[in-house]
Amino acid sequence: MNYPNYFADADSNFNDSDYVIFGIPYDKTSSFRFGANLAPKKIRESSWNFETYNLRNKVDFKDINVHDFGDISIKKDSPDEVINKVKIFTSSLLKNNKFPVALGGDHSITAGLINAFEDEIAVLSLDAHLDYRDEYENEKNNHACVIRRISEKIDINDIAILGVRSAEKREFQEAKKDGLFWMGSYYINKNGIKQSLNRIKNKFRNKNIYITLDIDVLDPSFASGTSNPEPFGISPFDILECIEFFSKDIIGFDVMEVCPPYDHGETAILAAKFVKTVIEENWLKNRID
Repeated sequence: MNYPNYFADADSNFNDSDYVIFGIPYDKTSSFRFGANLAPKKIRESSWNFETYNLRNKVDFKDINVHDFGDISIKKDSPDEVINKVKIFTSSLLKNNKFPVALGGDHSITAGLINAFEDEIAVLSLDAHLDYRDEYENEKNNHACVIRRISEKIDINDIAILGVRSAEKREFQEAKKDGLFWMGSYYINKNGIKQSLNRIKNKFRNKNIYITLDIDVLDPSFASGTSNPEPFGISPFDILECIEFFSKDIIGFDVMEVCPPYDHGETAILAAKFVKTVIEENWLKNRID
């Protein structure tokens, strides 16, 4: 069946919109599985599966002004060129008071999104990996280096990673030395997600928060269609709690590393639902009746 080539019900015009969805079909720095460049299209297709009304939060997505801009044109651009292109586009959204929602793509892209913010923000990364290498495969703007690149823009004390369970030894040692804060999936499984969220809230001290969701933070039993699957992950309900917990303070969101060739669409369905949930919860907590 053919579906419209935009995110379901994101049909407000740009000028009237509060939230702007856009795709970045790029995965040139992927290192295990390739195909994340297909994710924006698949996530959009998956979005047509859902009703507009959410029984949990009583929000009708049709009541929210959401615009799908389409994809940023990525051809044979280098990683540096992609990061800069994403920064320029995201900056234009922020100057127009739009809430950016990006569909990746490999995780290197997020550095460009964060670089667009001029105000002081905090960054919460939901990820199975630290992504704190300085360089990987002779490339600094690699998906495995994104948190290191972000830490060059954002104070490392304003960065937190949730769901970590994998890192290279030297990377781990450097992250520890530099004071990078993370909560592992084993800790979350033992103590519950709420304790971790409260610790992050205290750390961020009411700052505006950008959330980057690498879908591999989920256990592969929930999301096998990802570029670098890592067992013993967190659950979709953990992410739902995280979104609800920080919803009022979120000022931007992306979902990265969905890799459609490696499942039957289940991971893209989850990603699309998380996009809808972030928009609904943020709108619900910040609307003026």
